[in-house]
Amino acid sequence: MDEATKNAIRGAERAVWEALRRGDAAADQAMLSRDFLGVYPDGFAGREAHAEQLSFGPSVLAYEIGEDHVRSLGPGHFLYAYQVRYARPGHTPETMLVSSIWRIENGHLVNIFSQDTPLTGQQVP
Repeated sequence: MDEATKNAIRGAERAVWEALRRGDAAADQAMLSRDFLGVYPDGFAGREAHAEQLSFGPSVLAYEIGEDHVRSLGPGHFLYAYQVRYARPGHTPETMLVSSIWRIENGHLVNIFSQDTPLTGQQVP
């Protein structure tokens, strides 16, 4: 995979984070496929539920993406896995490991799946 493709995927993921930071539900929904599935510490979410978190404004104050990995999953499908440190309004900063799957639809990248795993530092048994 070339560097331009990797950077496009990184940019698309950051566009989702920026929508959360700005509280822009329309921009958030535009980046997610109609069949989007999110797997989060509090359960599953579809596209509408993901955008609904912005009903009362931004859900993220700031974020910083750290170590990341981009992999091809086959024609037009990509995995972007990374570590992110972020702050939500009224909460202590958190660190998550995120895995997102992106698909090319009509020439644009859309997020079809995302899983957030809190980074706890505990060893896996």
